[in-house]
Amino acid sequence: MNETPDARRLMQEMNDRSREVFRRVVEGYLRSGQPVGSRTLTRDMTEKVSAATVRNVMQDLEYLGLLDSPHVSAGRVPTNLGLRLFVDTLLEVTPLEEADRVRLDSTLGSNERDVATMLEQVGGALSGITQGASLVLAPKQEAAIRHIEFVSLAPERVLAVLVFADGHIENRLFTPPPGMTPSALREAANYLNSMADGATLARLRARYEREIARDRRAIDALAHKLVEQGLAIWTQEGEPQERLIVRGRANLIDDGAHAEDIERIRTLFDDLERKRDITEFLELTEHGEGVRIFIGSENRLFSLTGSTLVVSPYMNADRKIVGAVGVIGPTRLNYGRIVPIVDYTAQLVGRILSDRRKD
Repeated sequence: MNETPDARRLMQEMNDRSREVFRRVVEGYLRSGQPVGSRTLTRDMTEKVSAATVRNVMQDLEYLGLLDSPHVSAGRVPTNLGLRLFVDTLLEVTPLEEADRVRLDSTLGSNERDVATMLEQVGGALSGITQGASLVLAPKQEAAIRHIEFVSLAPERVLAVLVFADGHIENRLFTPPPGMTPSALREAANYLNSMADGATLARLRARYEREIARDRRAIDALAHKLVEQGLAIWTQEGEPQERLIVRGRANLIDDGAHAEDIERIRTLFDDLERKRDITEFLELTEHGEGVRIFIGSENRLFSLTGSTLVVSPYMNADRKIVGAVGVIGPTRLNYGRIVPIVDYTAQLVGRILSDRRKD
């Protein structure tokens, strides 16, 4: 959250009194969500000034586009530009609270080997701690495969278990071809395991297709169909391989929300869950390390809800950005508290993924 040239220019146009009034209006709004009046400010100002003097300063700040008056004589609230200026120049980030750290760490206490399940747990904890909606972009799976197993659960249900070289396990349910027998399941698994040899899923599929083209008799016809169906489920051609996990959408809809706002929020999350904007979400994080804050219309992805996105990328052991975690909330977020939570969560996820790769 570096200070931009525009932020420096605006701060230079304000004297000490204007900066204090601006800071106190924003802080008061972030605490209460309500407009802040001049009489309230006169009780807290460093120097003793009249309410009329404070009102004049607030009018100047409104002229600069930093404050707004939602109603006549109702006090002032920060605009999106004002919130951006506050975040860039005046925000004081508090240390991560120990209770928040413990709650995030506890999501990993089960030693869950399935990365997707672990990330879902992290997303649930992040949503609960921040009282916002959490977004976790799971990494595209490119790890080498260590072992594949097919487990028959019912005549029409088979569980495919993928064990990756980085230690995580991925489970998928699918419907096998009619007449599939346990022996055919074992034959399909044995065939794939003999070909895996440290290959990624994409490379295994390409290798498998070459082998099948050369000698289709190497595996019986039913097992051949099984393998094709199983891998088709995992690769899903034409779909993004990243997975966006959304938790806590109800936190954005309070009892006083207008029907139009509720519908916009629902539209937003419907779009997210259809994965339309996964690539854009990741691109938000790819301009450097650390936490980034997008307020209101600063990015197209979340402008419909008038909300704020606090997001940070996480990296693998090679220091490559592979995913991101974030929180969506109202513009009056407690930024000083949310920023270190998102930052720690991103570091935690990156560290866990790196450690699993070493195992």
